[in-house]
Amino acid sequence: MTSKFPLRLGEHTWNPGDPLFLYSGPCVIEDEELCLTVAEKLKAITEKLGILYVFKASYDKANRSSFKSFRGPGLEEGVRILENVKTQIGVPVLTDVHDVQEVAYASKIVDVLQIPAFLCRQTSLVHAACKFGRAVNIKKGQFLSPWDALNIVGKAEDGFSAGGKKRNFTLTERGSSFGYGNLVVDMKSFPVMRTYGCPVVFDGTHSVQLPGGLGSSTGGQREFIEPLVRAAIGAGIDGLFVETHPNVDEAKSDKTNMIPLHKMESFLTRIKNLHDFVRDKLPPQENMDPD
Repeated sequence: MTSKFPLRLGEHTWNPGDPLFLYSGPCVIEDEELCLTVAEKLKAITEKLGILYVFKASYDKANRSSFKSFRGPGLEEGVRILENVKTQIGVPVLTDVHDVQEVAYASKIVDVLQIPAFLCRQTSLVHAACKFGRAVNIKKGQFLSPWDALNIVGKAEDGFSAGGKKRNFTLTERGSSFGYGNLVVDMKSFPVMRTYGCPVVFDGTHSVQLPGGLGSSTGGQREFIEPLVRAAIGAGIDGLFVETHPNVDEAKSDKTNMIPLHKMESFLTRIKNLHDFVRDKLPPQENMDPD
């Protein structure tokens, strides 16, 4: 399991060795206007930079810290908004799914089905998402080592096989629990997961979360997003996941660990240039021995 496979992201294809691809958007669908605004801005930036872009936003943030926290518009309204983003802006769309019934509904429209980190071990969910043949982004749980993630890869591959579909998934690192209310990113995770044969993504914004850090909501340290992203690029990622919002202080979810939308072009320019420089200089996936 040493050669990555192409990703089919809507009408686009990413091939191994291509420039960085990007999953990005607001954490949660707050309203249609927000999604269209963010998608349009990011499409313009990524087309300019030559980055394959997928819009992301969640119709339901099912794992909020408090029951009082905003969760989103729900499945049907959320998928309707995502369909409008897809058709009006002309970009593939990604959203979380939480159970097998949601997979069946969302897969009619959504180009990338995302398995949330807390659900990455749910065999039936991973299997069902992959059977439809849509691209699937699986977030490695905060409670798993990169070596444990090999079992997730096996479930995904079996799901695609059961559906008679070609493999079409990414594996995402989003930090690991470090005591209470903190996450760390073990950079060994990337070269380890590169050996599993699937494209590897770094979630630069959720990795700087401070879970429960604000009492009834999660805190974060956005000043560390770019340093961690730069380090992850050096360790060999293929894609990047970052969340953004035009007014982070008013965002209804993850306001402390999103990148302000007006800073995304300069951020992505630096990151794309670094990734282009690094990608041809990495050792083969199967060779992690410095000798």
